[in-house]
Amino acid sequence: MAAKANTLLIGAASAALLMAAPASAETLREALMQAYQSNPTLNAARAGQRANDENVPITLADGRPSVSVSGFYNENVRTSANSFTAPSRITGAQVDATLPIYQGGTVRNRIEAARSRAEAGQADLRSTEANLFTQVVGAYLDVISSRNIVELNSNQVRVLSTNLEATSDRFEIGDLTRTDVAQAESRLSLARANLETAQAELSVAEENYLRLVGDWPETLEPPPPLPALPDTPDAAEDIAIVHNPDLISAQRNAEAARRDISTARGSRLPQLSAFARGNYNNYLNTLGGALGNQFVQEETTATVGLQATLPLYQGGRPAAQVRQAQARSAQSMETVIATERAVVADVRAAFSRYRATLQVIESTQTAVEANELALEGVRAENSVGLRTILDILNAEQELLNSQVDLVTARRNAYVAGFNLLAAMGKAEAGDLGLDGGALYDPTVNYRRVDNRWFDWDDNPSPVTQSTRTVDNPERVVTTPEN
Repeated sequence: MAAKANTLLIGAASAALLMAAPASAETLREALMQAYQSNPTLNAARAGQRANDENVPITLADGRPSVSVSGFYNENVRTSANSFTAPSRITGAQVDATLPIYQGGTVRNRIEAARSRAEAGQADLRSTEANLFTQVVGAYLDVISSRNIVELNSNQVRVLSTNLEATSDRFEIGDLTRTDVAQAESRLSLARANLETAQAELSVAEENYLRLVGDWPETLEPPPPLPALPDTPDAAEDIAIVHNPDLISAQRNAEAARRDISTARGSRLPQLSAFARGNYNNYLNTLGGALGNQFVQEETTATVGLQATLPLYQGGRPAAQVRQAQARSAQSMETVIATERAVVADVRAAFSRYRATLQVIESTQTAVEANELALEGVRAENSVGLRTILDILNAEQELLNSQVDLVTARRNAYVAGFNLLAAMGKAEAGDLGLDGGALYDPTVNYRRVDNRWFDWDDNPSPVTQSTRTVDNPERVVTTPEN
């Protein structure tokens, strides 16, 4: 029930960020989907993972047959005086085929290490995706909250302008002093400065949105309610330990490092391979000199066999490589623990921050309502001479401050909730139910290249997937008029 209540509360808070949005307004889901398809950071990470996938077929190739063909032409410009039958020229070709049979387990362990690192890369890609979505959510909410803060400050300028006019009129008839007029002018100047600052912050928020999403933000709908979040930090931690991509990546890299130890040990073991060789030589009728008609001018030979190698001494290199791999394995094991600690800390901090922001929303909402009543009371008391113009100005400023605090609290609550989802490993495209096209699945490319063996099986030439922002049309001004 607590999780449901939290979801409803954050949903209500997000809905209140904008009072109303037209049906054609851009939604958070659309912004996330656009970033998912066209953000260069994410597309670069995908390309990097595809390159990482290729390490598997590269290591698989070490255990497959290799075939090569070579040709030659020799012109013997000077031969020994005692060689009466040496040919003057020779041409030929050679075919070599080699099949590794046993290589001390190095190939098998390299393959398994490459597979583990491919899985680690897939987890890293998930992390990049979640980080991007977290940034997009923050940028989306920043634009909404900044626009609301600009509107609040713009309204404050209008109110204080009216106050200044009324104060000046009352000064003209002797009802107020010059001090009252100066106080009203001071507050109006300060409000205009605050409005300029708010508009600058809005410009920064919109530029950041453009950087992440690829288009200027137009009219933005309130974000939808977040998925149900855990009731306790322990429950969130249990989910994160299983699903957090950074921890999964560290675990897979540790497994790969463990395989590297066996790979290094394999360099001290015997190696066995089968080979076949075919040769063709043509002496171009120059073999045997004057007696050439007694010799065969063409010959073909073929050889098959096994070759075994037993390393006896390699200068201490294998032991150094094993020790190095062991040290790196120890490093990766410690990295797993460090990453686990970081995940636990991040989840607990995100949960605490999320719950605190919900309380801040309640407190600031109460403050707004109290300041609205206080302002009404101060104005009524001023009309009967019990309050000064400064009291009204202070009350108006208090109300503005609490309204800005409420907008900020609503923004922070939603972002904190999404950060908690990301820390738990539940803030990726599949978790958020993004539509608008097929989702990118890194395992598709992994399976596609896993057993590709043809030497000429290239991919098409790469093209840019992301959109450039330098070509975007001029931004439509969405800030309120001063």
